[in-house]
Amino acid sequence: MEALNELCDLVAAHPDLLLANKLTWLSSRCAAPAAAAPPRASRAHLHSLLALARLLPAGGSSSPPPPPLLAFLASHAFLSPSFWPQSFAPAPFLSRILPLLAAAPVSPALSSALSAALLAALDVADPASTPLARAFLSAAAASPPSLLSADAAPVAARLLLEFADSEEAPPKVKGKGDHAAGGENGGVREVVLRFEEEEIEELERKEVAFRLIVHMLGSEGGLEAEKVAKVRNAAARQVRSLSEFLKIRKRDWREQGAQLKTRINTKLLCCQAAVVVLVRSVSAMDVDNKASKDMLQQTLAWFIEATKSCILSSWRKLKICEELFCTLLNGISQITVSRGGQLLPVLLIPLKPLVVSTCSQADMTGGSPGALFEALAKLSCEIIEFGWTKDRALVDTFIMRLAAYVRERNDYEEEDGKEKATIPVMRLNVIRLLAELCVCLKKWEVVDMILPLFIEHLEEGDASSPSLLRLRLLDAISRVACLGFEKSYRESIVLMTRSYLDKVKGVGSAENNTVPSEATTERIETLPAGFLLVATNLTSTKLRSDYRHRLLSLCSDVGLASESKSGRSGADLMGPLLPAVAEICSDFDPVSTVEPSLLKLFRNLWFYIVLFGLAPPIQSNQAPTKPVSTSLSTMESISAIALQAVAGPYMWNSQWCVAVQRIAQGTPPLVVSSVKWLEDELELNALHNPGSRRGNSNEKAAVGQRTALSAALGGRVEVAAMSTISGVKATYLLAVAFLEILRFSCNGGILSATSTLNKSNSAFSCVFEYLLTPNLTPAVSQCLTAVVHRAFETVLSWLEDHICDIGEGADIRESVLSVHACFFIKSMSQRDENVRDVSVKLLTQLKEKFPQVLWNSSCLDLLLISVHNELTSGPVSDPAWVATVRSLYQKIAREWITSALSYAPCTTQGLIQENFCKPSGAQRSQHTADVVSLLSEIRICSGKNDWNGIRTANVPAVMDSAAAASGAKKEAPDITLEVLSTAVVTATAKCNHAGEIAGMRRLFSSMGGLNTGMSPLGTQSAQPHQSFDEVFLSRFVRLLQDFVVTAEKNQIDNTVFRETCSQATALILDHMVSDSRANLDGFSQLIRLLCWCPAYICTPDAMETGIYIWTWLVSAAPSLGPLVLAELVDAWLWTIDTKRGLFASDMNYCGPDAKLRPHLISGEPEAPPEKDPIEAIIAHRLWLGFFIDRFEVVRHDSIEQLLLLGRMLQGTMKSATHFSHHPAATGTFFTAMLLGLKFCSCQSQSNLQKCNMGLQLLEDRVYRAALGWFAYAPEWYESQNKSFAQREAQSVSIFVHYLQNEHPSGSVDSGSKSQGGEGELNMPDQVHPVWGLVDNYATVREKRKQLLVMLSQNEADRLEVWAQPINTKDTSTFRGKISSDKWIDHARTAFAVDPRIALSMIVRFPTNSALSSEITQLVQTHILELRTVPEALPFFITPMAVDENSSLLQQLPHWAPCSVTQALEFLTPPYKGHPRVMAYVLRVLETYPPETVTFFMPQLVQSLRYDEGKLVEGYLLGAAQRSNIFAHILIWHLQGECVPDESGKDTVVPKTTAFHSLLPAVREKIIDGFTPEARDMFEREFDFFDKVTSISGVLFPLPKEERRVGIRRELEKITVPGDDLYLPTATNKFVRGIQLDSGIPLQSAAKVPIMITFNVVDRDGDQNDVKPQACIFKVGDDCRQDVLALQVIALLRDIFQAVGLNLYLFPYGVLPTGPERGIIEVVPNTRSRNQMGETTDGGLLEIFQQDYGPVGSPSFEAAREMFMISSAGYAVASLLLQPKDRHNGNLLFDGHGRLVHIDFGFILEISPGGNMGFESAHFKLSHEMTQLLDPSGTMKSDTWNQFLRLCVKGYLAGRRHMNGIITTVQLMVDSGLPCFSRGEPIGNLRKRFHPEMNEREAANFMVRTCVDAYNKWTTAGYDLIQYLQQGIEK
Repeated sequence: MEALNELCDLVAAHPDLLLANKLTWLSSRCAAPAAAAPPRASRAHLHSLLALARLLPAGGSSSPPPPPLLAFLASHAFLSPSFWPQSFAPAPFLSRILPLLAAAPVSPALSSALSAALLAALDVADPASTPLARAFLSAAAASPPSLLSADAAPVAARLLLEFADSEEAPPKVKGKGDHAAGGENGGVREVVLRFEEEEIEELERKEVAFRLIVHMLGSEGGLEAEKVAKVRNAAARQVRSLSEFLKIRKRDWREQGAQLKTRINTKLLCCQAAVVVLVRSVSAMDVDNKASKDMLQQTLAWFIEATKSCILSSWRKLKICEELFCTLLNGISQITVSRGGQLLPVLLIPLKPLVVSTCSQADMTGGSPGALFEALAKLSCEIIEFGWTKDRALVDTFIMRLAAYVRERNDYEEEDGKEKATIPVMRLNVIRLLAELCVCLKKWEVVDMILPLFIEHLEEGDASSPSLLRLRLLDAISRVACLGFEKSYRESIVLMTRSYLDKVKGVGSAENNTVPSEATTERIETLPAGFLLVATNLTSTKLRSDYRHRLLSLCSDVGLASESKSGRSGADLMGPLLPAVAEICSDFDPVSTVEPSLLKLFRNLWFYIVLFGLAPPIQSNQAPTKPVSTSLSTMESISAIALQAVAGPYMWNSQWCVAVQRIAQGTPPLVVSSVKWLEDELELNALHNPGSRRGNSNEKAAVGQRTALSAALGGRVEVAAMSTISGVKATYLLAVAFLEILRFSCNGGILSATSTLNKSNSAFSCVFEYLLTPNLTPAVSQCLTAVVHRAFETVLSWLEDHICDIGEGADIRESVLSVHACFFIKSMSQRDENVRDVSVKLLTQLKEKFPQVLWNSSCLDLLLISVHNELTSGPVSDPAWVATVRSLYQKIAREWITSALSYAPCTTQGLIQENFCKPSGAQRSQHTADVVSLLSEIRICSGKNDWNGIRTANVPAVMDSAAAASGAKKEAPDITLEVLSTAVVTATAKCNHAGEIAGMRRLFSSMGGLNTGMSPLGTQSAQPHQSFDEVFLSRFVRLLQDFVVTAEKNQIDNTVFRETCSQATALILDHMVSDSRANLDGFSQLIRLLCWCPAYICTPDAMETGIYIWTWLVSAAPSLGPLVLAELVDAWLWTIDTKRGLFASDMNYCGPDAKLRPHLISGEPEAPPEKDPIEAIIAHRLWLGFFIDRFEVVRHDSIEQLLLLGRMLQGTMKSATHFSHHPAATGTFFTAMLLGLKFCSCQSQSNLQKCNMGLQLLEDRVYRAALGWFAYAPEWYESQNKSFAQREAQSVSIFVHYLQNEHPSGSVDSGSKSQGGEGELNMPDQVHPVWGLVDNYATVREKRKQLLVMLSQNEADRLEVWAQPINTKDTSTFRGKISSDKWIDHARTAFAVDPRIALSMIVRFPTNSALSSEITQLVQTHILELRTVPEALPFFITPMAVDENSSLLQQLPHWAPCSVTQALEFLTPPYKGHPRVMAYVLRVLETYPPETVTFFMPQLVQSLRYDEGKLVEGYLLGAAQRSNIFAHILIWHLQGECVPDESGKDTVVPKTTAFHSLLPAVREKIIDGFTPEARDMFEREFDFFDKVTSISGVLFPLPKEERRVGIRRELEKITVPGDDLYLPTATNKFVRGIQLDSGIPLQSAAKVPIMITFNVVDRDGDQNDVKPQACIFKVGDDCRQDVLALQVIALLRDIFQAVGLNLYLFPYGVLPTGPERGIIEVVPNTRSRNQMGETTDGGLLEIFQQDYGPVGSPSFEAAREMFMISSAGYAVASLLLQPKDRHNGNLLFDGHGRLVHIDFGFILEISPGGNMGFESAHFKLSHEMTQLLDPSGTMKSDTWNQFLRLCVKGYLAGRRHMNGIITTVQLMVDSGLPCFSRGEPIGNLRKRFHPEMNEREAANFMVRTCVDAYNKWTTAGYDLIQYLQQGIEK
């Protein structure tokens, strides 16, 4: 309900906020209009009614009230108890809604409804409804509604019926005799009976009637005269009865208790309402009418009589009686003032007795006189103020008559005690009243009449001796002195100071006598309170200065007099004066020029404060000390008091302690204007009373003072070093120490009273005055320097104590820090070397303790200004001093800026840019050479910097953000930011934008806005008088909103976006400058858009613009920092909710692995997203850099912004699963984790001590999220940005470094234990909110941290290898240092956190046997928890489990699908066709579309060898029915596996004949399962290509020269039977025809192969875009081995493309269509190296120059790069497949220079020449190839290094999917292919992957392989052999 009320109030305050929509919605929540029987209302209904009533003011008078409200009033349902919900209180609801209705604009409908409701409530007859009617009328009476005349008339008529018994006119006031007679005749009992006959309900109704009708008396078209008279008579009757009613004593009433109290309250409330009616009615009467005058006088008499009755009544203490008394007095005042001065004589005569009667009441004395006295005083002041100009003489007479009561004694001294108490009460109250009159009237004439009388009584009258009367007079005098009339002020202060000094002097003489309590009260309370009152209220500067001098003089006199009082401490006598002294010194400027006399008084004051021990303790470690006696009769007590004053505890009044601290704020430095101010002890000795025993002759006392001084200085100066300092001098230095330390202890050392603009308001300006004093002895100088350091310690302590302050307190804290730092910076230019050294030292300590000062704009500006400021050399030129100071400033500024850049480069650059933009100092013209020289030397880069260790600026994300904040976009691999150049350029751009806005503002103002003519910015003339800010604000808001809308579908223009944001930012900052109030209400939407737009757009360019803008805002206007950060945190959390960028966790296409689905990775293949996810991730990385930068700036000074960042991190770390696991997000992810750990390190900061438990839980969330990253297998990712990989590696390395070094968990834990927070987490079996059930939190937490360190280090090492693949140095740190037990521990820890983490560890460490065995055991133990994790399959589906028929295999029906290659592995013989395993495999295969599985058709056909249960056959038949293409490819492969009619020489005899006999049967089953349409397509497809293939057989008998003609002849016989035929080698290409002239017979030892070119179109492309595609049709050659090799090459190609590697492979299509028959796709636009050699004599280098131009030309270098990426790709493929017979006829080159390998007849373990293995290199890298790849010929060129990088990265990417590639090859082992005929092909293939190596070792292996292949002689020798034997060009 409260939220709804706030919403309604907001809408009511802003009517333009779619009011109609909100009213409609609220109305819908209300029930339908009441029917005859009103239904029971719901609470929602009533709340909605209340909300509608709140919205009424927003609707205006023109809008009709909402129908539900009118229905509520008109139905009168509220008068029925059945209408209200059960347990609902109607009265509070009515009291809330009726005031809202009364405040609403008057409308006819609402007025009529309210009138009807009031009449209904007045006429209620049902007893059950009476309480509701009474509640409604009471609420209406409290807030009478405004009714129109027509509606008010019936209400008024009905109200008059309540006064039917008041028709007669009220009688006049009775005389005394009448009262007596009435009392005798009727008696008190009759009066009581008469009043008791009045019903309470009747009185309540009359009260309501009075309150309602009084509202109509003054309204337009009010009551007629007759009705007014009737109402007036009724009211007068009530008022007239007051006197009799109030005189009745409590015991005379028959009713008692609550019933009597109710009657009293009701009667007095009714009378109070009658008084208001009577005042309103008589005030409106005709003034010239005699009857009116009589009525006025009579009413005045009634009121005065009733007022007296209230005073004398026994009920006067009741609140209602006090309110009635005040109402009567207010009525008297209104009647008197409304008639001018006519009634003044009539009033003043009876007013005096009324005043006297009031003052005579005993219960009105004391400190608080009560409401009656205050009301009477207020009336007296109003009447006197009014009569001052009307009848001065009458007023003077009234005042003097009152004053006469001060003199009146009436010989009460002779009466008994009871009488003595009566008269003084009246006199005391009269004195108080007179003082109140003086204060309220503020007229010196009144003061001059009254003050002499007060003084006379004090000096000569009965108040000259101690008494209560004297105390009251002194209090009155002090109040008069506050008025500031010079004469009265001086008389009063002289009297008060003399009185106090007399009392002090009288203390000693009266020590042995009895002192009246009033005398002690006067000295301790009254006079000090008077002094304080005067100090507080005195406003005149002249009088305050005089008063300050008088008070300080009084303190000196009191101090001197106190020393002779041996029996009492001087603290008792001086302490009461301290609050007044503190108040009068509160506005004194301590750094202003002080007169010597005043300075000596200050010195004397502090001398006595220290001497008497009045100062609060200043020692930081206050130890409990035994209180000392107040007697000062011994020297030991002097030393004890001094020591106790230093160490505490404080013995005196706490108010005195506070007063001394305040005095310290306004005390100037105690440096007397004498050269030897501390050497001349005559003046100091004069402060001692000659009769005292405190002189400097006693050495024991001097030692005590020196000891106290040493303690006060924190032991910086030993007592022995003070031997030359006398006792009195030590006391004086102790006073200096107390003063200066206390000066800093209150508000951090800020001189709040400083008024001079050229002086710093840092209190160090006072402390340094002592250091600048000449001719100091070494001991004194040492002490004063120690005072400076103690003051600095006090500042640090104060800042630490206020570190948790927020809001205004935080602003004050940072202001204190800035002021002191600026003072130290200024002080570094002092001539005194000691002062300079102290300034530098203190500034350094301040920076170390509070690093946030580094980013204080005032300090930085002052530092840069001081670098080039002209130094005032004084009367004598001193070049050496100038050079020293300049050098010092240069050094400090360099260290300052470098340190700031190392932690927060964004903010620092923004501040430097703002400094350049400011038109102050040297910035007006040209920057001086000093600043240019300074900044030109400072730069930050991603490599080596000027600071030690790893700092925030080393984080790549922060560096990227810094580059964005600088405004200079850097694309170089190593970012180097030149601070000077970027600052100047960016500052110039900012100034230009600021100038644009300022110029437009001036033009706008000069033109009088945009309404005088056209509206250039689209503003409409219907909105008159729009301000400049409103016009441009709306414009920029629309532009930014348009950018957001555009970015949803299209790219935005980043230049225009940056320009718009910059202009909008300049508008905000210009507004803040032009509007001193900095009202940003209208700009909140623009600021929000500036913060949110980059998040919406979420591209690197937009984010760079955002960082630039945000840095500009927080640097130029630090006050916007929290607002900007709050918006950014909300935007960041929005990206989490909307799953963008770093949080795109639900994006299926999330990384390289997703592109390999389902062949190598489990999961459905998905289309790529519309937007590149990498851009959003990079945008998040930039954003994170800015957050880290802001964190470093605000971590020590702004708890609000820290908590905002904490909110952001809590949202970020709340789940470990909502992060994207794209490998490109690695660096960004670990940067986020780094920020989380950095934030958690704030546990050691005092400003977040209360958040320790929350920080620990956040730290656990960080660990949980960081470990969650490793739940996925490691992936590689290659970016187009060359430095991307290095930055990713550096990001993870910094995280690891911080985890290991900067944030040891032990320190946090120990700190937590000491605070009791860790104890709960260490409880056994504790359910942790992050980790769940833990046995021992501390132990488990440490294990998880060690696991995270190990995994993160592995990730860092991996990324480092990827970033620097040819760096042969192994940088891995943990390999070989982890024991088997530790690996087991890691496995268990990882499995407990997330089983997927443990499974991914196997991928990272595949040959770790201890790890593998432990994870196997864990998987088998917790198998039920892993059903959704396909990666767990190999750990329980093993050949052993199959042999044993393990129960674990029963889980397979419920297991998630794995990848195709993983499933195919289970089809191999070791798994023996286990039914459960086979069922799972087939379920996996059926999960994916048949077209997807077609790639592995050779392997599926081979699996039929082991298909004893016919399960594989069943799957193949089912898939063939679902997909025609699958069926066709399957049939071709089945035909290819059939045994040929004649065996070739190289054919391997199959191992089984059952397999071959099965194939035709399967083929027939597939064909039989075709539908008619599918069978028709099958027949057309197969018949067509069978005809083409059969041409080879036709050509075989023909001579070679006739074969080409024969091909054409045969092709002419063939037609394409339909448009849906496709190429078997490329199913995505439809055949549209055959190029008849394209047929070419090829050379071959077998039957004649032919090459034919088809016209094809893409299946999903433009059907009119016909392209040629050549195919070779072979007969007599087995193509199955080529298919296997090209399968591996295709997998490698997919892997390279998924990772993003720029490697080229061309797995051309090959399909066996029958026994030793097949179709081979021709690589388009290629020539073999042999063919190229036939036309050119040179090598590849010459051929490339001939084809692409000279070396160095763009076309040549492009061709060289194409050759490089293809050579590297085939190098990796060749290493794995080991293809031989690599002569130049098997190497093709396309038109772009790319290399393509063909003819894979010799792979794996076989080679030409009877497997002689002559080609020993792993891949061909001949001399001519190295000429292109390595122009230098020394393997040191850039191109060679790039080739090595590509080879290494390709090899690493292939190793990641080693198992899938090996499985693909392994399934073909029994196929009879030649490549499996010898050796161990699978084992050697696995060895070539080197799974036992880590990434660096594998990279080094690949480098060695490349070096070994470099121009190897066997390669050249084989080319020579082929040239000699076959004529193939070498």
